[in-house]
Amino acid sequence: MTAPLALTLGEPAGVGPELALVLWAKRALFGVPTFVLLGDPALIAARAKLLNLEVPIAESNAAQAAGRFATALPVLPIGIAAKAKPGKPDATSAPAARAAIDRAVALVQGGQVAAIVTNPIAKSVMYGAGFAFPGHTEYLAHLSTKPGEPAPHSVMLIWSEELKVVPVTVHVPLADVPRLLTTELIVETGRIVARELKSRFGIAAPRLAVAGLNPHAGEGGSLGHEEETVIQPAVERLRADGIAVSGPHSADTLFHAEARIRYDVVLGMYHDQVLVPIKTLAFERAVNVTLGLPFVRTSPDHGTAFELAGTGRADPSSLLAALKLARRLAGAA
Repeated sequence: MTAPLALTLGEPAGVGPELALVLWAKRALFGVPTFVLLGDPALIAARAKLLNLEVPIAESNAAQAAGRFATALPVLPIGIAAKAKPGKPDATSAPAARAAIDRAVALVQGGQVAAIVTNPIAKSVMYGAGFAFPGHTEYLAHLSTKPGEPAPHSVMLIWSEELKVVPVTVHVPLADVPRLLTTELIVETGRIVARELKSRFGIAAPRLAVAGLNPHAGEGGSLGHEEETVIQPAVERLRADGIAVSGPHSADTLFHAEARIRYDVVLGMYHDQVLVPIKTLAFERAVNVTLGLPFVRTSPDHGTAFELAGTGRADPSSLLAALKLARRLAGAA
């Protein structure tokens, strides 16, 4: 049998547990790929009861998941009880969320699962428990690092059918972006994106559009010099590598329908520059994909949605898209 996907619990007080339950309940209707949920079986069962979902729970290891998925939701216990109520994270939240991530990485590195799909975590809750990483992306890079070797450079791709974007700097204050943005960072990011669009997404000659940092891409230096001193040299180096790349472009003209047919992905200089447009165009369908890791990892492109947790009103579309894309990419790996 094909190895299942590993789906992490995410923040126990968020919508992750119920999205997993809803998708399993509608697995035939939606064509949900086989997954094993990593979390606390008692919490999953309690959430199903709260939502009046008739979902049998089967404690399973990864090898058993494929055989059980048709008749029960396979849950692999992580060894940490999660007691948080919907919308109310508590002291058990961060340890449970982190343990699920750790176990998922161990499973994918051991070949027991085909890929990882992560439910959203609450960064503020994790930080309060001593989590020293900006987010999932950086922590997964840390976990995949071999002893004595530097951590792989991980890249956050937000994918949808309509638009695909990559922020070169990610979870950093906007005021720090000009200092952190370097030609080398843009080049390394562009190389990883081009390589994995070929190897995983099957795009033979990926077209990269690089955004400027300043309004109107600096307007020839009158609105800033980063385009001339940092971004343009990176574009030229990527082009010298044989990558189809253009820019720096004014970001305010990159995202309308006619512009989108001219590229496969946009490299933006900071988080909101590219996440605002994709979340406007495809909020329910966008998927977070981590490039640069030795395994496939996807995630729904939304947060914990504490205000929806336990209500049954959370939309599973993005998690469904993340599961389907993970299966597709794992098949191409």
